[in-house]
Amino acid sequence: MIFKSFDRISYAYVLESELPIKLGSVWYLVQHSLSSFQKIQQHFGSCEQATQKHHLAEWSLLGLHANHLKRLQEFQTAQGQQKFEQLIQLICQHSDFILTPEDIGYPTQLLPYPDHPPILFGQGQAQALLQPQIAMVGSRKPSPHGRQVAYDFAYYLSEKGFYINSGLAHGIDEAAHRGGLAHHRTIAVTGTGLDTVYPSQNIKLAQQITQSGAIVTEFLPTTMPLQQHFPRRNRIVSGLSLGVVVVEAALKSGSLITANEAANQGKMVFAIPGHIYSEHHQGCHQLIREGATLVDHPEQVIEDLALPTQWQAQKQPEEVLAVPSSIPTHLIALYQLLDWVGQDLDQLAQRYQASISELTAQLMELELLGLCMQQAGCYLRCRPML
Repeated sequence: MIFKSFDRISYAYVLESELPIKLGSVWYLVQHSLSSFQKIQQHFGSCEQATQKHHLAEWSLLGLHANHLKRLQEFQTAQGQQKFEQLIQLICQHSDFILTPEDIGYPTQLLPYPDHPPILFGQGQAQALLQPQIAMVGSRKPSPHGRQVAYDFAYYLSEKGFYINSGLAHGIDEAAHRGGLAHHRTIAVTGTGLDTVYPSQNIKLAQQITQSGAIVTEFLPTTMPLQQHFPRRNRIVSGLSLGVVVVEAALKSGSLITANEAANQGKMVFAIPGHIYSEHHQGCHQLIREGATLVDHPEQVIEDLALPTQWQAQKQPEEVLAVPSSIPTHLIALYQLLDWVGQDLDQLAQRYQASISELTAQLMELELLGLCMQQAGCYLRCRPML
């Protein structure tokens, strides 16, 4: 993992980190094509092997798109290398952290999905991605009522300990981010590179988000806000979240794509109803007919998720809430591996470099500290990292 809290990543620091450079070069060559990236990784075993000079000729045997092979040829020239070096400099200039699935800070909630991003570029606080999140999506041209409802739900849910996840778009996204900002808990997933804020009117909002939350993308710098980027962005929005709340949406709203992604990922989908004659609400009503949970108060979202997290701990007697002001150093790595959905011992053992006896001992320590619990054979976090 490459991570700096306050300054952008230094160019020299990135060059010392072989894995992100090799992975980033393949991601650049396939132009964000997940299928081509996976095909290359499966064939060569790793991005490091794929970019070895003696392996480059094999790319033509993999059935890759002609544009990818053309870019590979250009990549091997002095001009191509210079162009890629300029891209690396842009990554350094605009990123506070870079995460790959091998990193301990990579959001574990994305890993079960075969289309999880092979790399995430981010600004702000990387640890925010590991906190419990609820996605809020809806129309880019909402009614004043819809905008207010989005803000109110986000305000309430963030006050209860959730990070509000959305796409930094006009309308419902913007209102949800602002509601989450009231308690410094919001995350934006974008469909562009980090060098671009889209829409540009949300530049100040983006700056505010990075102060306490995070902005992340799988797209490299200079990537423009093309229409096809936003549906694939939505799988990350839903994948990071415990559930998705659709506030206000027409029948052809892009937010229904996020709802469908969430349903396919096994996440809960919530829809807020509205006036039966309003076009703004027809998408929400359709989701409800298809099985989404109708909600008219944010507390209902919390009740239906039924997770043993911070808001439940707040209801316990005060003496039970005695929590250390910091987590012991030797437990931080394991704590960061835990999520809010749950992982069994075998899943944790695959990602945590320790013996089973050491792993179970540390899990017991976290349980005694009130930072972890067992539920149906799985280990879950109990509250955000302080």
